[in-house]
Amino acid sequence: MEQKTFILIHGSWHSAWNWHRVSPLLEKAGHRVLAIDLPGMGRDKTPIQDVKFEKTIQFICNLVDSQDGKVILVGHSKNGIMISQVAEYRPDKIEKLIYLAAYLIPNGKTQREYSVQDVHGWLKPYVTLHDQSQSTTLQHEIYMEGLYHDCDPSIAEMAKVILSHEPIESGMATLHLTDSNFGRVPRFYIECTEDRAVTPFIQQKMYTETPCQKVYSMDTSHSPFFSKPHELVSIFLDIAAQ
Repeated sequence: MEQKTFILIHGSWHSAWNWHRVSPLLEKAGHRVLAIDLPGMGRDKTPIQDVKFEKTIQFICNLVDSQDGKVILVGHSKNGIMISQVAEYRPDKIEKLIYLAAYLIPNGKTQREYSVQDVHGWLKPYVTLHDQSQSTTLQHEIYMEGLYHDCDPSIAEMAKVILSHEPIESGMATLHLTDSNFGRVPRFYIECTEDRAVTPFIQQKMYTETPCQKVYSMDTSHSPFFSKPHELVSIFLDIAAQ
């Protein structure tokens, strides 16, 4: 297989750390990998109150523009919204979109509109709202059971010192997508059938409403990049080969 460039986008409260077991496997298979911290997240020092959806989209677009050739964009969890909007703005630079237990939202809708329908998710009672910074954090006591129940306990312990604030505004941002741009970028969905954060119900609803080229299933929590990295990478490689 020819060398591909993967850009890996983490989900809420997380960072590039998500991908530390995945990136070496993709690189070993001969591909380039960019696992990034979104603005205000991880090691990025943008003040969380200054993080806005459109600025984050432009940040990713600039990264895409800086690459030779096309890229494969991977979005996890909430930040499926990011890869969709980037595909609208840069359809000719994106080879494929991969949604990993991610929000796949249609034109004119917001991530929040779908999140509120996911009434059986485990996380909502443990989300703390910070009005002054217009951000949220996730309480430590739900990390293991809500996010990492099939992972090594050390992951939850690391998360206690790595996870950070999440800006609220992006969840209320309306996606602007067209068939002529976003619609022509091939998209693939990886559902996590034991997910307690973005439940199988809402995952299935989203990929049914916005059909993908193919849907893959993993019997994992919300975090297969930690619990089953080899299996996840094999799916990435299968998608890349298509």
